[in-house]
Amino acid sequence: MSEHREIITKAVVGKGKKYNKSTHTITPSHAPSSILGCWVINHVYDAKKVKDGVEVSGKYDINIWFSFNDNTRTEVVQESVKYHEHVKLRFRDDNFTGEDCEVIAKSLKHPNCLDAIISPNGNRFIVTVEKEVLVEVVGETKVVVVIAPEGSHHDDDFFDGDDEFEELDPDFMLEGEEE
Repeated sequence: MSEHREIITKAVVGKGKKYNKSTHTITPSHAPSSILGCWVINHVYDAKKVKDGVEVSGKYDINIWFSFNDNTRTEVVQESVKYHEHVKLRFRDDNFTGEDCEVIAKSLKHPNCLDAIISPNGNRFIVTVEKEVLVEVVGETKVVVVIAPEGSHHDDDFFDGDDEFEELDPDFMLEGEEE
C-alpha cells in the first residue's frame, strides 16, 4: 500500500468579485423641480457558472421622491432595472475540470444610490448606483494526504514530562523586572 491517500471532497475551486457603478436615466411623468430622496430596494439575483467565470443576473427597483409644479406637489417614480454581469474568477483551481458544481453568490454591497440629479434639460433623472458581488464555485476536488505506515500512533514519552513543572516557583521574577 502507498503512503499517500487521495480524498475526494467538495471545496472552493474558483472565487472572484466585482464592483460595478452604473448610471440610469429615469423619466418621470412630470417635469421635476427638485429631488427629495432616492433609494434602491428589492434587490434579487442569481448566479450560474459559465466557461471562464460566473454570470450574475438580477434586478432592483430605483425609487425617486421628487417635487414638481414649482415645488407644490410631490410624487415617487419607480423603475425596475435588470442587469447581467460577468464575474471573472481571480482564483481558480486549474485541476478542476468538472461542470458539476455549485455557484454561491453573495452581495458584498447591495445596490446603493451614489448620486441622483436632474438632467440638464430638466425633464429626467440621472441616477448613479453602485454594487459589489462575491462569487464562489464549489466543486469536487482531490486532496492528497500522507498516512503513517503502521497506522496512527503517539509518542507516549512526550506526555510524561508534566511533573517537571511542579517544581517551578510561580512567584519567580527575573532581576530588574517590576510589577
